[in-house]
Amino acid sequence: MGRRSADREVVPPAIVAGSLSEIFSSDFLEALPDAIVAVDHEGVILQVNSQAQELFGYLRRELIGNRIEVLVPERLRAGHSNYRHDFAAHPRTRRMGPGLDLYGRRRDGSEFPVEISLSPVSIDGGMVLSAIRDVTERKRIEQELRRAHEELAERTAEQIGEYRARLASIIDSSEDAILAKGLDGTITAWNKGAERIYRYTAEEVVGKNISLLVPSDRPDEVPEILKKIARGEPIEHYESERITKDGRRLSVSLSVSPLRDKTGEVVGASVIARDITAQRKAEDQLRQAQKMEAIGRLAGGVAHDFNNVLGIINACAEFLRDRLDPASEPSVFVENIRKATERGSALTRQLLAFSRKQVIKPVILDLNDRLKDITKLLRPLMGDDVEVVVSPRSQTAIVEADPGQVDQIVMNLAVNARDAMHKGGRLILETDLVELDQHFADQHQPLVPGKYVMLAVSDTGSGMDRETLSRIFEPFFTTKEPGKGTGLGLSTVYGIAKQSGGHVWVYSEPERGTTFKVYLPSAEHKLTSTSSAGVESVVPKRQGFRILLVEDDEIMRSLTSKLLQEHGYTVVEANNGKSALEWAEAHPGQIDLLLTDVVMPAVSGPELAERLSHIHPGLKVVYMSGYTGELMEASERLKHGTLLEKPFTRSALLNTLHKTLE
Repeated sequence: MGRRSADREVVPPAIVAGSLSEIFSSDFLEALPDAIVAVDHEGVILQVNSQAQELFGYLRRELIGNRIEVLVPERLRAGHSNYRHDFAAHPRTRRMGPGLDLYGRRRDGSEFPVEISLSPVSIDGGMVLSAIRDVTERKRIEQELRRAHEELAERTAEQIGEYRARLASIIDSSEDAILAKGLDGTITAWNKGAERIYRYTAEEVVGKNISLLVPSDRPDEVPEILKKIARGEPIEHYESERITKDGRRLSVSLSVSPLRDKTGEVVGASVIARDITAQRKAEDQLRQAQKMEAIGRLAGGVAHDFNNVLGIINACAEFLRDRLDPASEPSVFVENIRKATERGSALTRQLLAFSRKQVIKPVILDLNDRLKDITKLLRPLMGDDVEVVVSPRSQTAIVEADPGQVDQIVMNLAVNARDAMHKGGRLILETDLVELDQHFADQHQPLVPGKYVMLAVSDTGSGMDRETLSRIFEPFFTTKEPGKGTGLGLSTVYGIAKQSGGHVWVYSEPERGTTFKVYLPSAEHKLTSTSSAGVESVVPKRQGFRILLVEDDEIMRSLTSKLLQEHGYTVVEANNGKSALEWAEAHPGQIDLLLTDVVMPAVSGPELAERLSHIHPGLKVVYMSGYTGELMEASERLKHGTLLEKPFTRSALLNTLHKTLE
């Protein structure tokens, strides 16, 4: 597969588990705040997440196999059933649109208000996925607001002041963003929830127009909403996107209500906004998992049937060959038929590997030893203009895998790397033993914590863009010219890794090459009597150290910052090198360590470190990069500092910082 450039790390969504049971069992949906319930077309519960158990008071085993109506009060069950049947018959393209306000029923019989969002799911025979949220607190706040409006006219000035102060306290306690605006869009009120979600303080936004939060590609949205509000029409559970102070794009659910004066005239609007970004991301991953599952089933079915056809052709060719003179012209044609069936069989084996239906014969082997043998084949394959470097980081790399499949992984990744290095370069093969903790596993679903052998295959080629990265594991997808490739190489790698209980991760940057990291479960414990898989090394907490964290990926930055703060560090966040420099210049002498990404817009990590070293002599630096150490050293971009390879575990991060500070 030819490759183009990319500007940031990407974990292709195709690596998400491909069936309902895998998705739920892998904790894929456990991080969501909502209760998630999957039901079939008859309303029978197929699976739930932990939040559903906690919200309704049932154990998972009590819900699975039961009907969804057990979670609905009896008086509302008929209406709920009708709505579900209607949705199943006419599913919306993405999800149900406006949330459905209902009441839920707990195991103890108590009722509470909920908001339900439905999504059609096509895997495992078709089903509906329900995201259920307890909105008791929101309903209470809405009721308080309505009561305040009704009673405000009857109170004295002093009472009005006291009442407004009490209401402000209630509103600020909300997790959701609550704000008010005039009919011209001017923001007039802003609660703590809005500060948390949008990152603006009230002082920064009150008096400014609400369009400050609206993406530039939605210019007509606010005027249309204000027109409806001016007519007295409320808007319930409207889904849109908003921009935070630091430039992040959020998915939000909005409820907008008219605000009236004493005469009943509409003078503004109140807005309740809920951040549903995590839910949307989970839905996107689930949708990608559905696609990969469907492709896998199709690929497996085609391969199985095609193998039968090839078997017939090959058998007939063998019969003909035995009955013909080997020197005759017809015998040559028969031999061509037989060779063609061998090529067809090789293609079907790749399809079966992707669909995880290939018969494998796993054995205990040392990946380091295996690479020595494979390298002998790689060097002539890569050509004279490509240097092949093998760099094992541990004495042994024991895995339980099919040797032929291991060879396929390396050869397929090497061939793609060669095609990306049009003018030559370096192919770097590395192995390492890594311990992946729960924090790492949560961020790289569907991995489970434990010991893994990491095989990294890096090249100095052209890299890939985001569109290419999103499709690289799909069978028959290729960017090569017609006739130059089948598009099955990386899908085979994906299938083998999944079938072996492993994981594939990809990193790419513009014109700086690509790194594939394949994680395979370590089998070292099968050679010893004990295993310490999953045990995270303990790093003492550090107090009094300030870290300047520079990372342009907001989610990555937020997670890393939270992890460091939990360990006692004081963290200053910056989303690019320029912002980091501005902060450092304003606060000289207040940084103990710089933790920075390597490739960032405008000011790179190494450039930032060099400029900061003039302001903070002796500053300690740790670089974060998706590339391996070998490749980073080859690029000669890191003049000083320690390299921490992405994706990193909690232990790796804390140990690296601890050693660097020591």
